[in-house]
Amino acid sequence: MVILVNAPFTITIDGRPVEVQAGESVLAAARKIGLEIPTLCYLEKCGPLNTCQVCLVKTNGKLVPSCGTKATPGMVIESETEEVHEARRTALELLFSDHVGDCLSPCHRLCPLQLNVPVMLRHVQAGRIQEAAAGVRQALALPAVLGRLCHHPCEQGCRRNSLDDPAAIREMEKFVADEDLKSNVPYIPPCKPASGKSVAIIGAGPAGLAAAHYLAREGHAVTVADRQPQAGGTLRTKTTEEQLPRAVLDAELAQLARLGIQFKPGVELGRDLSLEGLLRGFDAVLLTVGEITARELPKLGVRLGPPGIEADPNTGRTNVTGVFAAGSAVKPVKQLVKAMTEGRAVAECVHLHLLGRTPRRPEKVFSSVMGRLDPGEVREFLRHASSVGRVSPCDRCLGHSPAEAALESSRCLHCDCRSSGNCVFQHWAQVYGADANRFRSERKRFEQQTQPGGIIFEPGKCIVCGICVKLAEMAAEPLGLTFIGRGFDVRLAAPFNRTIEEGLQKVAAECVEHCPTGALVFQENGRPEPKPQTFRASKPKPLSDPA
Repeated sequence: MVILVNAPFTITIDGRPVEVQAGESVLAAARKIGLEIPTLCYLEKCGPLNTCQVCLVKTNGKLVPSCGTKATPGMVIESETEEVHEARRTALELLFSDHVGDCLSPCHRLCPLQLNVPVMLRHVQAGRIQEAAAGVRQALALPAVLGRLCHHPCEQGCRRNSLDDPAAIREMEKFVADEDLKSNVPYIPPCKPASGKSVAIIGAGPAGLAAAHYLAREGHAVTVADRQPQAGGTLRTKTTEEQLPRAVLDAELAQLARLGIQFKPGVELGRDLSLEGLLRGFDAVLLTVGEITARELPKLGVRLGPPGIEADPNTGRTNVTGVFAAGSAVKPVKQLVKAMTEGRAVAECVHLHLLGRTPRRPEKVFSSVMGRLDPGEVREFLRHASSVGRVSPCDRCLGHSPAEAALESSRCLHCDCRSSGNCVFQHWAQVYGADANRFRSERKRFEQQTQPGGIIFEPGKCIVCGICVKLAEMAAEPLGLTFIGRGFDVRLAAPFNRTIEEGLQKVAAECVEHCPTGALVFQENGRPEPKPQTFRASKPKPLSDPA
């Protein structure tokens, strides 16, 4: 009998057979069947480092790291179980226990519509107005309107408040949107291919317009009907020309029309339309009719509560299948940005309904939070920002000039993580619902080490995964990197008290690209930022969710 030493064999992962070769890891086997097990310290060319422990799987009653565990014939692996998920979540939370850094800046985190403020300001500072407009219009349905009327909670969180004045975020948003509208071709956010589904939105106020914007971008055919002769709702009826020039409002509505949204003015539910008729012609109906008078109550065709339409607060669903409601039609909403946030949230629920999935409000983006900084820590950020005071436009009627806007934007402290959105640590924390504060005690001091060649190293974000040390070793760096200290005090450094930059003469870009936590990054105006990470799998479904 001849035994083939290197013959392939089969293992089982979550009940699925996988053929593997001798020497292959469990992680590699899982990827063969499209199962993405989370990793932080693993890079294929470096081999297993076994430091982060977030790639755990269960075999023979034991939890083991999948990156460093070799497959053996007949092996049975458990990966997507509650026990394994909890172990991975705990591993992530332990790594966050001494993590020093915010994923999202306070201004970004406090924006109800999740505008990435620091990125917008960096574009404005560099004169990249088209790029700034793209980011603003992808996040906001009516940026030129919000740039005038938003109560700007983002500025309350700006860390420059402790130094002088917050960055003029709302004014910069207004500047970007106005410059975009003045261009020959204002930016149109991309839309997904047509879904074949249609939505009727009754009410063309802030909540309805926001919902229309997001639903249209998902590829759905959207029709917005309103009893008034022009769209805008309270934006048109309860603001002055000085507060919101009608030409600006009309220009923003024209932008929505360019997304393919159809407007039907002068049409009233209960007079010209019935809910039953709408449900025959559309796949879903969204009621955003604003505050409801006693005269209007019987006309709506849905169950009513004390303040307005009775709708599930988590989904926007009414008692009529396929009919949703949001905004002041459900409960009073006094602030513009909150009304638009409600419109966006219910749009997500309508979108999931159209896909045949369980509606749910969008999740908040995960962010580790440092909390209040002392003056010395704030000065660490100030080293990368302008020290000038708040820049007011020379002509208030015209607003900031490009030069004034660039100078004002240079005041941003850039206290967001430069890897946010590309960070695998943040990604897996979001996927597994990690609590960054579960094991956290007293926070270490925030520190940024600026290297001569443009690298920034933040020791508080380093999880001593070993990837950069291994890459430097494989590239035969003359100096390289190493770990100094023992136990909980171990830290990354270059030998002989040299700089990180000196240790990475050959593989600096590669180390920045593969740093899993953003501890190593390039300054924006120096070397290029790391390219976006590619994740093989989206968030795994909760075990209790059959959808």
